[in-house]
Amino acid sequence: MSPRDRSDDERFHVFATRSTASLTRLAYLLCGDQHLAHDLVQTCLIRLYQAWPKVRDKNAADPYARKVLLRCWLNERRRPWRRAEARDGYVPDTPAPQRDPAGVVHLKEVIRVALAKLPPRQRAAVVLRYWSQHTVTETAAILRCSEGNVKSQSARGLAALRTALAGLDAEALEELNS
Repeated sequence: MSPRDRSDDERFHVFATRSTASLTRLAYLLCGDQHLAHDLVQTCLIRLYQAWPKVRDKNAADPYARKVLLRCWLNERRRPWRRAEARDGYVPDTPAPQRDPAGVVHLKEVIRVALAKLPPRQRAAVVLRYWSQHTVTETAAILRCSEGNVKSQSARGLAALRTALAGLDAEALEELNS
């Protein structure tokens, strides 16, 4: 192994260590399943490692990693066995989660379920735009679609979330933001 290869491996190790938590959060928001989120991040990091020597600006690899993660998630959604299984979040024979005194845990779950009900493209647009703070242009590049499509998918996704969360009062939403 040449010194350059060792240096690349060290840089990748530092990058992977630094970004695993944020990639896992993004993956969880996309898929709504903690175990699948970890699998997606693992697949993403494998693909990044394979392409690491080709990455030009290794200090700005975060956007590229998010793009790879999104592609991994979209590929996972296309798999035939995913279509055969209904993923409604219900797991039998488990106790109901204890409600947090402030209700924050419950609110986050309600939002996660509402987000999980969105179609994949709308969910991706909403997560990238509002949770990952990407611009319309960046989101369009990541999703490989037009900016108009990003705007329409985001608007439809937000409208669906508003409808799903209409029962929540303003005070409960304020607790979540604080």
